[in-house]
Amino acid sequence: MAQQSLTFKGVENADQVNRITTALMMLDGVESVEVGRHGAEVDGRARREALIQAVKKLGLGIQVS
Repeated sequence: MAQQSLTFKGVENADQVNRITTALMMLDGVESVEVGRHGAEVDGRARREALIQAVKKLGLGIQVS
């Protein structure tokens, strides 16, 4: 199982963290995820681009890389 890291800029509150967590967990191939204000650690076989797009689709106005 692969582990990938994402970095966030602009996450300001727990609601945003919860929404990001939910979006990532819903993706096929994601086994587990730990999300904080500054980034996420994702375990599983999901593609990195799919993870980034899932966060962007939330429309939270944050930067993800």
